[in-house]
Amino acid sequence: MYSEKVMDHFRNPRNVGEIADADGVGEIGNPVCGDMMTFYIKVKDNRLVDVKFKTFGCGAAIAVSSMVSEMAIGKTLEEAKKITNADVAKELGGLPPNKLHCSNLGADALHRAIENYLNKQKAQAQTAPEAQKPEAQACVCPYCKQPVAPKEPYCKPCNVKLQKCPHCQSMIAQTAKVCPKCAKAL
Repeated sequence: MYSEKVMDHFRNPRNVGEIADADGVGEIGNPVCGDMMTFYIKVKDNRLVDVKFKTFGCGAAIAVSSMVSEMAIGKTLEEAKKITNADVAKELGGLPPNKLHCSNLGADALHRAIENYLNKQKAQAQTAPEAQKPEAQACVCPYCKQPVAPKEPYCKPCNVKLQKCPHCQSMIAQTAKVCPKCAKAL
C-alpha cells in the first residue's frame, strides 16, 4: 500500500515543530478528510534556511509534510515555489490514489507560507518611508522647531538638553518626565 519512503517519513518525520519567529506561515486543510497542515519558514538572503511543520492527519499527510520540508530547505524562494504536488508524490515513491490529495496539501501549505512571507516583505517596503519620518522629526527641537544635530542632542537657540523618547523616538527635553508627543512616562 505505502512505499518504504512514505513509511519512513511517517515513522520518523523530519522538521516537525514550530518556528516561533517564523518569517512566513502557511496553513491549509481539507474538510473532507480532516487533514490540517501548517508550515513555518525562515528566510535568509532569499533562501529557505529552516522549514518546520505541524500536521494533523493520516500517515500520508505526515509523510508528505516531512518530505516537503526536506525538499524545500536550502532552496531559493523561487525554487521552492516550483515544488509541485507531483514532485512530492514522486519523491515519496508514490502514494495510493485515495491519498494523492495529501501531496496537494503539503505543497500548497509551503506555497502559502512563502506567499505570507512575500506579502510581509511588500508591506514593510510600503511602510518604510513612513518609518523614516519620525527619525527626520526626531532631529528637530520640539520647542523652537530648529534643527538639532543627532549626535549633539542640545538645542543652542533654546539652551535645552534633549533626548529621544524611548517610546516614540521624538526629541524631548532631558528633564521631561512624560513625553509630550506620546504621553508615555519616561
